Amino acid sequence: MPELPDVVVYCEAIAERVQGEPLTRVELLNPFVLRTAVPPIADAEGRRVEKVQRLGKRIVLSLEGGLHLVIHLMIAGRLRWLEPKERPPGRITLAVLHFPMGRLVLTEAGSKRRASLHLVEGEQGLAPFRMGGLEILDVDLASFGARLTAENHTLKRALTDPRLFSGVGNAYSDEILHRARLSPIAHTQKLSAAQVGALYHAARDVLSEWTGRLRAQSAGAFPEKVTAFRPEMAVHGRYGNPCPVCGSPVQRIVYAENECNYCARCQTGGTLLADRALSRLLHKSWPRSIDELG
Repeated sequence: MPELPDVVVYCEAIAERVQGEPLTRVELLNPFVLRTAVPPIADAEGRRVEKVQRLGKRIVLSLEGGLHLVIHLMIAGRLRWLEPKERPPGRITLAVLHFPMGRLVLTEAGSKRRASLHLVEGEQGLAPFRMGGLEILDVDLASFGARLTAENHTLKRALTDPRLFSGVGNAYSDEILHRARLSPIAHTQKLSAAQVGALYHAARDVLSEWTGRLRAQSAGAFPEKVTAFRPEMAVHGRYGNPCPVCGSPVQRIVYAENECNYCARCQTGGTLLADRALSRLLHKSWPRSIDELG
C-alpha cells in the first residue's frame, strides 16, 4: 500500500498537472470503485481543482464549490497520468478522470477490488477520512511521545495505527524500527525516554529521506514505480538478505497478508521472534537466536 512518501509525491505530481484545471469528465470503468451516491458523481464534472492534498494514505482532489474526490489506493491501487491520445490499460483500469491536458487513471492489479473513490461535500464530508493520527513530520518530540505511550501496544502496531500516526504502514514502519534499533514487538509503555527519542528521530528521518528520494527519482515525471518493496530499503521485503548495518540475514514474522521484517542482531539483541507458522511447525527445533542459524 502506498504510504506517506509515495502519496506525497503522487499529490505533488497531480497538483502540478491539474490544479486550477476543470475536471471535464469522470469515467467509471468499474462501478464498484465509487463508494458514494450523494452527491452524484456527475456533480464533480466541470468544476476546477482548487487543491490536492494528502489525508493519511488517501489523496484528495478538492473541487470548487466544496466538493472533494477522495482516492484510496489500498494495497494494489495505483495512479497513472496519460496524455490525451494515450489509451488506459485494459482490465486493471477502474476509473479515469479527464482534464483538458490529460487523464488521471486509477488502476488496480489483481482480482480483489479494494481501491476506492468517494465524492463528498464540505469539511463534514471529509471528516470520516480524518483518522486522527499525528503527522510525524509536523509534531515535536513531546507530542509524539505522549501519543505513542497513551496506550500500551507493540511498536509495529502503534506506528501503523492511523488513529495514532498518519501515513505510516507496513513498509516504512519496518524501516523506522530498524533505524531506531528497536524490536517491532517492544511495548510502547515500556520504552525509556531515550528509546522514544530514537524512534521519533528515526521516523522523521526515514519519512523525510524517502520522500526526497522518491521525489528525485520522479524528477518531474509522474511517478510510475510505486511499490512497497525497494532494493534500497534496509529490511522491508529483504528477508534473508544481509542487514546493511551488521550483515546478519534479515528476519521476518508473517501474519495475515503482511509480514514484518527486522534484523535480530540490530533490533532484538540477537533473539529470533517467533513466526506463528514456522515456530509451530518446528516446535523445539525453532532457533532462538540469530547465532543458532549458523
